[in-house]
Amino acid sequence: MTRALMIQGTGSDVGKSLIVAGLARLFAGRGLRVRPFKPQNMSNNAAVTADGGEIGRAQALQARAAGVAPSVHMNPVLLKPQSEVGAQVVVQGRMLATVKARDYQAWKPRLMQAVLDSFVRLRSEADLVLVEGAGSASEVNLRAGDIANMGFARATDTPVVLVGDIDRGGVIASLVGTRAVIDPEDAAMIRGFLVNRFRGDPSLFADGMRRIAEATGWPALGLIPHLPEAARLPAEDVLGLAGSAPGGGARVRIAVPVLPRIANFDDLDPLRAEPGVEVVLVRSGEAIPGDAALVLLPGSKTTIPDLAALRAEGWDIDIQAHLRRGGRVLGLCGGYQMLGRTLSDPHGIEGAPCTVPGLGLLDVETVMTPEKRLVAVTGTSLADGLPFTGYEMHIGETAGPDVARPLLRLADGRLDGAVSADGRVCGTYLHGLFADDGQRAAWLARLGAASDGASYEAGVDAALDALARHLEVHVDCDRLLALAR
Repeated sequence: MTRALMIQGTGSDVGKSLIVAGLARLFAGRGLRVRPFKPQNMSNNAAVTADGGEIGRAQALQARAAGVAPSVHMNPVLLKPQSEVGAQVVVQGRMLATVKARDYQAWKPRLMQAVLDSFVRLRSEADLVLVEGAGSASEVNLRAGDIANMGFARATDTPVVLVGDIDRGGVIASLVGTRAVIDPEDAAMIRGFLVNRFRGDPSLFADGMRRIAEATGWPALGLIPHLPEAARLPAEDVLGLAGSAPGGGARVRIAVPVLPRIANFDDLDPLRAEPGVEVVLVRSGEAIPGDAALVLLPGSKTTIPDLAALRAEGWDIDIQAHLRRGGRVLGLCGGYQMLGRTLSDPHGIEGAPCTVPGLGLLDVETVMTPEKRLVAVTGTSLADGLPFTGYEMHIGETAGPDVARPLLRLADGRLDGAVSADGRVCGTYLHGLFADDGQRAAWLARLGAASDGASYEAGVDAALDALARHLEVHVDCDRLLALAR
């Protein structure tokens, strides 16, 4: 019979996603058919599945770790935040509605059926399903109708392992506190705990592990040291997004304004991995550095509001100064739309219907359309004839004189992107461009930098292998497998 085990956390960004990915690689390496599953995810970092749907990027990575193609059933409910109080609801890969957080509480019971249907489907094709919880197991204020954590575990009788992050401090309190506030029947679903991201001598925390076990009644299943190689794996949450660490030697600087609703920011990961590149994440209140060779405008879940935020930060002025100094600008997806003369939202997809001026750096106009394009693509870049692979995930159509100078030719014959007359501003709807080693090397050469020649995709697989070995050493994986049912 198919077994299942759920990894929940004391909070967001405690390492649940990577632990599931590492365990998927480990158990798949033992010959098991493994499937990852996250009932409900909240992220604007999404991936396209082969059947034209979308799921959280973390579940796509976990599928890769398990050696299988990503499926919409691995993340049946995906929430894509559009504001502080509202999000798009994507169910089994398709956008269903846009709801406010307060209203969503009433939606959860009806979404449970889709969650259970997807879970049953995955169990039918696997020996082991590794389930990832969302946020914190101790959010008792959201427990009624829960589909993401204990509500799912109880509905499916799936045992739970709870993860705490010692790197952020207070791990004893967070684990013991979870035991104190959750319902006793929920607590009974937890069969053990893990402490993640430990730095230093593990023997110094032996008493801490003992105290947690005594206070909760849950056995300790592992103390996981910090793993530097994990930085090569995509971050699921923008809170975990980091720029390149400044290093010695000549490095080209790429500046990335961090927009409030930045999306698909794993586009930056291949650049961050290049030793000759420093990716500078420009946060609110900071200026775009004057010595950047490239300003990269990333994707956005809400292009028009994020464009307003960009202007409020004064980054539009910084970009104009950057261009006067001879710099380059690249817009990806939503960032591409911002570069044009106008953006129109006649259907009110991102808010009230409106038309707003863009940055005016490309002679194009974008009209938001209700239909969303979700597709994996291949093709060649027109500047050098190099092949690429990537994916489209966007609403809107862009047209204007500068599209007569496209950036890419897709395999189906379509042309994508636009280039300014002087060649220093360009945009594309394609995501994943820099993950292609040849494309990345060509872009860096235009900036006066050299790629190190390493394969980005091979590096991701090497990091997954290292993570699996790391967990095998520091976690009682045989006991985890025995706990699954």
